[in-house]
Amino acid sequence: MAADEHHEVYAPDQLKPGNRKRGQKGAIISAAIMLLYFWGNQQGKTEMLWLALIAVGLIAVVIGDAILRRNGLRAND
Repeated sequence: MAADEHHEVYAPDQLKPGNRKRGQKGAIISAAIMLLYFWGNQQGKTEMLWLALIAVGLIAVVIGDAILRRNGLRAND
């Protein structure tokens, strides 16, 4: 074996596929719960801005993943 060869090392958990549908549902439910806190007891708008940005980010990741899978750019589990 040559000295310049490189083999990637993976843990067994990295090769195990996850449950994509459960992850998508979890992200959507988390975003919905974050948006429920809009009617909380915040005095400033900073908390609302962060909650909205994180919720929109979660939804964007779910939509982006669905688009990439539909176009064949990500492997379907």
